[in-house]
Amino acid sequence: MAFGGNLNDNDDVVSDINMVPLIDVMLVMLIIFIITVPVLTHSVKLDLPRADNTPNLVKPETVNLSVTTDGSVFWNDERVSDEQLGQRLEAAARKEPQPEVFIRGDRKVEYERVAQVMATVQRSGVLKLGFVTEPGN
Repeated sequence: MAFGGNLNDNDDVVSDINMVPLIDVMLVMLIIFIITVPVLTHSVKLDLPRADNTPNLVKPETVNLSVTTDGSVFWNDERVSDEQLGQRLEAAARKEPQPEVFIRGDRKVEYERVAQVMATVQRSGVLKLGFVTEPGN
């Protein structure tokens, strides 16, 4: 840094700090802040929709379909024919909200019979289908 002062006859050191470089840095920073602050605070006016945060208390119905060893289908512990199953599933698909359908297949039933019941559920338009199994030992 440059030190100013009168050095003609006097050998004393002058301890004044030259403030010009510090003022230059301060002015450059001031200009940078003047330019960047409007960019940071820029916002767009939007009319946002209002939302209600109350939980939906309507629980969907649960339908349990059970396929037994002989291929019989049970709708919530009530035996139904294939035709009745299709009619009930189509009626359930029209409900709002749609019920959740859970299929339980007996261990010894043919897989083809369970696949037929699944296809009936799919054709009816029911969107929520799940499988119920028992944990192994």
